[in-house]
Amino acid sequence: MNKFLTLTSTAVPLEIENVDTDQIIPARFLKATDKKGFGDNVFRDWRYHKNGTLNPDFVLNNPKYSGRILVAGNNFGCGSSREHAAWAISGHGFKVVISSFFADIFKGNALNNGILPIQVTPEYLSELFHAIKHDSKTTLEVDLEAQTIGVSNTNHKAYFEIDAYKKTCLINGYDDIDYLLSKKETIKAFEANKTY
Repeated sequence: MNKFLTLTSTAVPLEIENVDTDQIIPARFLKATDKKGFGDNVFRDWRYHKNGTLNPDFVLNNPKYSGRILVAGNNFGCGSSREHAAWAISGHGFKVVISSFFADIFKGNALNNGILPIQVTPEYLSELFHAIKHDSKTTLEVDLEAQTIGVSNTNHKAYFEIDAYKKTCLINGYDDIDYLLSKKETIKAFEANKTY
């Protein structure tokens, strides 16, 4: 995984609540066993009409919105536990998803795939939606080390919680195996000093 320290980016406002993993990546696309191509089908049934043409009313198809941050409605990632949902979000280019609540399994899958899920208050989420809709060029600043999210060029920031272990992994670009390997010398020293 790539290291994550800070991110400054415009954002895509997905002001829909209770977005489940089948809406993020429909079940018919789950046959693949690697991560390639999932980003092409993120929100497939909302991005395209049944006849295969683009739905111009869906926010990801609106050319004025872009960026590496997805600002989503409450209860994002509910439904089944498919890791493919995180693959699709990542494959589309998002590094951060902001919501006022995440389903636990989606949150874990996101963190395991280098995506930072940031949970904010409903009030702060509403402020972000307002700022982005008022000006689609609004940039958000994420500082993982300080655990803050804010609108660029303003003093209004919010603090977010993250598991200390997952924070360490994101900052260093580690998956679980990389983290264990980073502790190899410490483990060897412990074993060398252990008496049986």
